[in-house]
Amino acid sequence: MTLDTRVPAAPGAVLPPVPVRRRSPRPAAAVVVSAPMALTVALGLWGVRRQNTLWGDEVVTRQLARRDLSQIWHTAQHVDLVHALYYAVMHGVFGLFGDGLTALRLPSVLAMSVAAGGVGLLALRLAGPRAALWTGLVFPVLPQVQKYAQEGRSYAMVCALVAWATYVLVAGVRHRGRWRWAVYGSLMLLACLLHEFAVLALVAHGVTLAVSRVPRPVARAWGVAAAGVVAALVPLAVLSAGQSEQVSWIDGPVRPRYFLVVAVVGLACARTALGTRGPVRLPALALPILVLPGLLLLIASPFKPLFVDRYVLYADIGVALLLGAWLDRFHRRSSRTAWIAVVAVLAALVPPSIALRTPQSRSNDATAVGAAVREAGRPGDGLLYLSGRHRVLTGADPGDTRFLTDLALARDPVASGTLTGVEFPAREIAARMLEFDRIVAVRAADAHASADPRERAKTATLRRHFRAHATNRVSGARITVYVREDGPSATGGTRSRSR
Repeated sequence: MTLDTRVPAAPGAVLPPVPVRRRSPRPAAAVVVSAPMALTVALGLWGVRRQNTLWGDEVVTRQLARRDLSQIWHTAQHVDLVHALYYAVMHGVFGLFGDGLTALRLPSVLAMSVAAGGVGLLALRLAGPRAALWTGLVFPVLPQVQKYAQEGRSYAMVCALVAWATYVLVAGVRHRGRWRWAVYGSLMLLACLLHEFAVLALVAHGVTLAVSRVPRPVARAWGVAAAGVVAALVPLAVLSAGQSEQVSWIDGPVRPRYFLVVAVVGLACARTALGTRGPVRLPALALPILVLPGLLLLIASPFKPLFVDRYVLYADIGVALLLGAWLDRFHRRSSRTAWIAVVAVLAALVPPSIALRTPQSRSNDATAVGAAVREAGRPGDGLLYLSGRHRVLTGADPGDTRFLTDLALARDPVASGTLTGVEFPAREIAARMLEFDRIVAVRAADAHASADPRERAKTATLRRHFRAHATNRVSGARITVYVREDGPSATGGTRSRSR
């Protein structure tokens, strides 16, 4: 039995206020992290195999990740250095789980779920639990997030690292500590090593701190961390600059439609007072990361076309934060109208969400291209790529081209340490073409005339000595069967000359 030894208060005495217990933030944090992660995984696994198809970039991932680490490094020194770390990661994944479609895309699903958890936790710190839950649930349903959560490329991983680096940045402003800035620098460096354009998020973070007028020691600590990231990234940037041919395909008109739409939506949401008071306000963080990376790439486009929306996928962190905070404010004013609006938006997102899980959602369908080549070719036919870098379009299944002779290929991709192999000189390609009566030519749908002597020799030889017999257009490519003007009919037997 415990005795109450408290002395009773005298009549009329004023009692001291009883301290109010603050609710622990842990339950709220658990919800705003776990709910978005679960939704992201569910959406990511829905149709993840995309009708058992691959597109060209995923073919590259699969082919390179199948090589051993020394071969990956050898290839990276010649081409695609910016993705070398990602290929090494996927090499480990394939070693554990095989190289099937699920193993190819599941790391992106999981990485995007980690990003969603980080976005929810970031919103919790900036805008409170209800806005955080809205934000965490908005992020996974954004079209670009859904798309690249199912992509066998590095963009989801970069987005996850930037999301958590941003959270550490905001936490570091309130709670100073060298270890936080070391974690921030490490996360940002890893993101930049996976894809160099993650460095643009570093620029956005700098603008956020500048407009937030944080204490000088905080700005100095961020500056040291940012300088360390840039210094470590310089060798990669210098070496990869010599591989600029890898982005030479970005030569068409800039299509920033998605970027412009989300930027306008974000700016509209930011006009309302959002978030809680603190050293870093939500709009000051969200707007720079939403607008600046894409804007900088657009500004550079007249000089060097570099804008591709997936390169700055992490900009969706900004629009999710702004939309989530705006929805919370709207819900407080009119909950019934808010729910009606949410249901309407979700219903409108269903058709594009379904479309994103079809082969037509990508710029090409390497599985369909390979199948069309297999159907058009006959054993012993010649195979010609216009241009050679489009060899990946038939790389989904090696069996599709097994019985055809690649007329231009001198050394295969593995032996040459390249993505698409090394081709013969122009004169030898032309001579080899004349040894065949039928040639199956593969041309990308958006291919342009090339000044490369090899490509000119291919097209000139086809024009002078062959005629187009049949053309099949599939997603992202044209497959044309050419027959010799003086050879047997296209419906007759196939033979090679002087083999």
